[in-house]
Amino acid sequence: MSYGNDGGTWRNEAWRNDGGVPPHAFDPMMQPDLFRGVLTRRVFAFLIDLFVLSVPVILAVIFIVFGLVTLGLGWALFWLVSPASIVWAIVYYGASIGGQHSATIGMRMMDLELRTWYGARGYFVLGATHAVLFWVTISFLSPLVLLIGLLNGRRRLLHDIILGTVIINSSVRTPVAPAARTSY
Repeated sequence: MSYGNDGGTWRNEAWRNDGGVPPHAFDPMMQPDLFRGVLTRRVFAFLIDLFVLSVPVILAVIFIVFGLVTLGLGWALFWLVSPASIVWAIVYYGASIGGQHSATIGMRMMDLELRTWYGARGYFVLGATHAVLFWVTISFLSPLVLLIGLLNGRRRLLHDIILGTVIINSSVRTPVAPAARTSY
């Protein structure tokens, strides 16, 4: 028992063996629908996001290639394409995962969202770090990174485990409200 700061009352504090850390917010045994089909949806979301990322880069390259308009001075901008592509990808993932939906455009199209292990929404730094760590792990482990997702109940990939994030089906977590009826 310890003396509390709530007006002089005694309270009983039990021994905690978990270090005061709350459990995972999403349990695959209790909520299996949150994780059903997540890996397949993530692959398609990645392809959609890859398209979204590549369109502005391709348009910039086309603009530079047609440097005849700038009398060839635009070709000097080719060295900016690679760094600008990296910055664009980091800003895209950071802003979209750190945004209101906690998901990229591809993830939203596939009804997925990123959450921290304790259930909080993503934020800009987490989204940017998630993207960088994803690209690093995919560079070294290529398709093997998906095997890690098959071996755990939350369908987390290596970079999810390292960052403490989880991707869930947002349509299961937030059911869509039925359409409103109008009476005439």
